Amino acid sequence: MGIKVSEKWLREWADPNVSTLELAEQLTMAGLEVGTVESCGTGLDGVVVGRILKVEPHPDADKLSLCEVDVGAKKPLRIVCGAPNLYEGGLYAAALVGTKLLDGTKIKRRKIRGAISEGMLCSAFELSLAEDADGIFELDKDCVEGASLRDVLGLNDQVIDLDLTPNRADCFCVTGVAREVAAINALEFTEPEPAVVQPSLKDTFHISLVAESACPRFAGRVIRKLNMNAK
Repeated sequence: MGIKVSEKWLREWADPNVSTLELAEQLTMAGLEVGTVESCGTGLDGVVVGRILKVEPHPDADKLSLCEVDVGAKKPLRIVCGAPNLYEGGLYAAALVGTKLLDGTKIKRRKIRGAISEGMLCSAFELSLAEDADGIFELDKDCVEGASLRDVLGLNDQVIDLDLTPNRADCFCVTGVAREVAAINALEFTEPEPAVVQPSLKDTFHISLVAESACPRFAGRVIRKLNMNAK
């Protein structure tokens, strides 16, 4: 029986002055055996936010475009891309020359149908962030050109895989593990208060609790007008 815990999230609740490896050792010695510690965002070194300044058709390929991309450098890069969801002003994931993606692809300066390409505009699939490709990975409008994609997506993190014994059911959540870390390091533990989101509707949905002893409290909220096409 195990649980995967985000170190970044864990340290928001209990942040001892120890390294990741020392934290893993502490948990193991406390009886919460750490199986693995894995880095998030592997293969994203050299992948940054790029803004497309200009899109032109490739002179020798109908399905390719020549893009002028601002990646926060002194001058824009020229990148050849065949994705259909390109538009001027859009922000996308751009892999710089020298980047090695998780699947082993190494980004090089090369000619594509006679045009020089100085990088690669990537889909989420190519970055191992999705199971399929749906055009290149478009980013939020408030992203800054040249910013690390790992930082933008909050992937500067480690995932700690805990192998728990049945008697430590209290640690099958971040709260329980954080409480344990605080106790090990003699830290004061104060559980964060979740932000209250006030309802915008007065609509209700009737619920009947048949087994009140098994479920003494049930909470819910009516949500309407969801955008099913949101990404």
